Amino acid sequence: MKACLQRVISGKVVVNGKVVGEIGKGIVALVGFEKGDLTSYIDKMANKIVNLRIFEDDSGKMNLSLKEVGGELLLVPNFTLAADCRKGRRPSFQSSEEPSRAEEMFNRLVEACRDEGINVKTGIFGADMKVHIINDGPVTFILTNKEV
Repeated sequence: MKACLQRVISGKVVVNGKVVGEIGKGIVALVGFEKGDLTSYIDKMANKIVNLRIFEDDSGKMNLSLKEVGGELLLVPNFTLAADCRKGRRPSFQSSEEPSRAEEMFNRLVEACRDEGINVKTGIFGADMKVHIINDGPVTFILTNKEV
Protein backbone atom coordinates (compact mmCIF):
# COMPACT_ATOMS: atom_id res chain seq x y z
CA MET A 1 0.00 0.00 0.00
CA LYS A 2 1.26 3.41 -0.93
CA ALA A 3 -0.23 6.80 -0.18
CA CYS A 4 0.75 10.24 -1.41
CA LEU A 5 -0.48 12.77 1.16
CA GLN A 6 -0.80 16.42 0.29
CA ARG A 7 -1.71 19.09 2.80
CA VAL A 8 -4.28 21.23 1.01
CA ILE A 9 -6.28 24.40 1.24
CA SER A 10 -8.91 22.59 -0.83
CA GLY A 11 -9.35 19.60 -3.09
CA LYS A 12 -12.00 18.02 -5.26
CA VAL A 13 -12.57 15.12 -7.62
CA VAL A 14 -14.59 15.55 -10.80
CA VAL A 15 -15.99 12.62 -12.81
CA ASN A 16 -17.83 13.27 -16.09
CA GLY A 17 -18.06 16.97 -15.27
CA LYS A 18 -19.65 16.37 -11.85
CA VAL A 19 -17.96 16.98 -8.48
CA VAL A 20 -18.06 13.65 -6.61
CA GLY A 21 -15.93 14.59 -3.61
CA GLU A 22 -14.78 17.96 -2.28
CA ILE A 23 -13.00 19.18 0.85
CA GLY A 24 -11.67 22.39 2.32
CA LYS A 25 -8.60 22.50 4.57
CA GLY A 26 -7.16 19.03 5.06
CA ILE A 27 -5.39 16.23 3.24
CA VAL A 28 -5.80 14.80 -0.24
CA ALA A 29 -4.45 11.25 -0.21
CA LEU A 30 -3.85 9.34 -3.42
CA VAL A 31 -3.84 5.65 -2.46
CA GLY A 32 -2.64 2.58 -4.35
CA PHE A 33 -2.55 -1.10 -3.41
CA GLU A 34 0.00 -3.74 -4.35
CA LYS A 35 -0.17 -7.50 -4.53
CA GLY A 36 0.69 -8.89 -1.14
CA ASP A 37 -0.76 -5.97 0.83
CA LEU A 38 -2.43 -7.20 3.99
CA THR A 39 -5.70 -5.91 5.39
CA SER A 40 -3.81 -5.34 8.65
CA TYR A 41 -2.05 -2.42 6.94
CA ILE A 42 -5.32 -0.53 6.59
CA ASP A 43 -5.89 0.48 10.22
CA LYS A 44 -2.23 1.46 10.58
CA MET A 45 -2.38 3.60 7.44
CA ALA A 46 -5.63 5.25 8.52
CA ASN A 47 -4.14 6.04 11.92
CA LYS A 48 -1.01 7.49 10.33
CA ILE A 49 -2.95 9.63 7.85
CA VAL A 50 -5.19 11.26 10.46
CA ASN A 51 -2.52 11.62 13.17
CA LEU A 52 0.57 12.65 11.18
CA ARG A 53 1.57 16.09 12.44
CA ILE A 54 1.82 18.06 9.20
CA PHE A 55 -0.23 21.17 10.05
CA GLU A 56 1.35 24.25 11.58
CA ASP A 57 0.74 25.35 15.14
CA ASP A 58 0.73 28.97 16.32
CA SER A 59 4.54 28.96 16.22
CA GLY A 60 4.63 27.92 12.57
CA LYS A 61 5.93 24.40 13.33
CA MET A 62 4.39 21.26 11.86
CA ASN A 63 3.01 20.08 15.15
CA LEU A 64 -0.70 19.40 14.56
CA SER A 65 -2.55 16.51 12.96
CA LEU A 66 -5.59 16.42 10.69
CA LYS A 67 -7.64 15.45 13.73
CA GLU A 68 -6.31 18.33 15.81
CA VAL A 69 -7.06 20.98 13.18
CA GLY A 70 -10.51 19.58 12.39
CA GLY A 71 -9.50 19.07 8.76
CA GLU A 72 -11.14 16.96 6.10
CA LEU A 73 -9.79 14.04 4.08
CA LEU A 74 -10.23 13.34 0.37
CA LEU A 75 -9.19 9.76 -0.44
CA VAL A 76 -8.53 9.08 -4.13
CA PRO A 77 -7.87 5.55 -5.43
CA ASN A 78 -4.81 5.60 -7.68
CA PHE A 79 -3.46 2.28 -8.96
CA THR A 80 -0.55 3.99 -10.73
CA LEU A 81 1.17 4.43 -7.35
CA ALA A 82 1.98 0.71 -7.52
CA ALA A 83 3.82 1.10 -10.83
CA ASP A 84 7.37 -0.17 -11.23
CA CYS A 85 9.41 2.33 -13.24
CA ARG A 86 12.85 0.79 -12.73
CA LYS A 87 13.18 -0.78 -16.19
CA GLY A 88 12.66 0.90 -19.52
CA ARG A 89 10.48 3.89 -20.13
CA ARG A 90 7.04 2.33 -19.72
CA PRO A 91 5.74 1.72 -16.19
CA SER A 92 4.87 -1.85 -15.29
CA PHE A 93 1.69 -2.45 -13.33
CA GLN A 94 2.29 -6.14 -12.61
CA SER A 95 2.64 -5.41 -8.90
CA SER A 96 -0.72 -3.59 -8.72
CA GLU A 97 -3.40 -5.40 -6.75
CA GLU A 98 -6.30 -6.96 -8.67
CA PRO A 99 -9.06 -4.34 -9.08
CA SER A 100 -11.76 -6.11 -7.04
CA ARG A 101 -9.44 -6.67 -4.05
CA ALA A 102 -7.97 -3.17 -4.34
CA GLU A 103 -11.47 -1.67 -4.31
CA GLU A 104 -12.36 -3.70 -1.22
CA MET A 105 -9.19 -2.51 0.54
CA PHE A 106 -9.84 1.10 -0.50
CA ASN A 107 -13.37 0.94 0.92
CA ARG A 108 -11.98 -0.48 4.17
CA LEU A 109 -9.50 2.40 4.35
CA VAL A 110 -12.32 4.90 3.88
CA GLU A 111 -14.25 3.32 6.76
CA ALA A 112 -11.15 3.13 8.98
CA CYS A 113 -10.56 6.87 8.49
CA ARG A 114 -14.21 7.64 9.21
CA ASP A 115 -13.94 5.51 12.35
CA GLU A 116 -11.17 7.91 13.43
CA GLY A 117 -13.79 10.69 13.42
CA ILE A 118 -12.67 12.38 10.21
CA ASN A 119 -14.99 13.82 7.54
CA VAL A 120 -13.97 11.70 4.53
CA LYS A 121 -14.84 12.28 0.89
CA THR A 122 -13.68 10.05 -1.95
CA GLY A 123 -13.08 9.71 -5.61
CA ILE A 124 -14.72 6.85 -7.53
CA PHE A 125 -12.77 3.63 -7.86
CA GLY A 126 -11.96 2.82 -11.49
CA ALA A 127 -13.32 6.10 -12.84
CA ASP A 128 -11.51 8.62 -15.01
CA MET A 129 -11.09 11.30 -12.36
CA LYS A 130 -9.94 14.88 -12.61
CA VAL A 131 -8.34 15.76 -9.28
CA HIS A 132 -8.08 19.44 -8.35
CA ILE A 133 -5.64 20.18 -5.56
CA ILE A 134 -4.55 23.46 -4.03
CA ASN A 135 -1.50 22.22 -2.16
CA ASP A 136 -0.63 24.18 0.99
CA GLY A 137 3.11 24.70 1.21
CA PRO A 138 3.60 22.62 -0.88
CA VAL A 139 3.59 19.89 1.74
CA THR A 140 3.65 16.34 0.36
CA PHE A 141 4.54 12.99 1.95
CA ILE A 142 4.81 9.46 0.55
CA LEU A 143 3.80 6.66 2.92
CA THR A 144 4.18 2.93 2.34
CA ASN A 145 3.06 -0.05 4.38
CA LYS A 146 6.69 -0.45 5.48
CA GLU A 147 6.62 2.97 7.17
CA VAL A 148 3.33 2.86 9.03
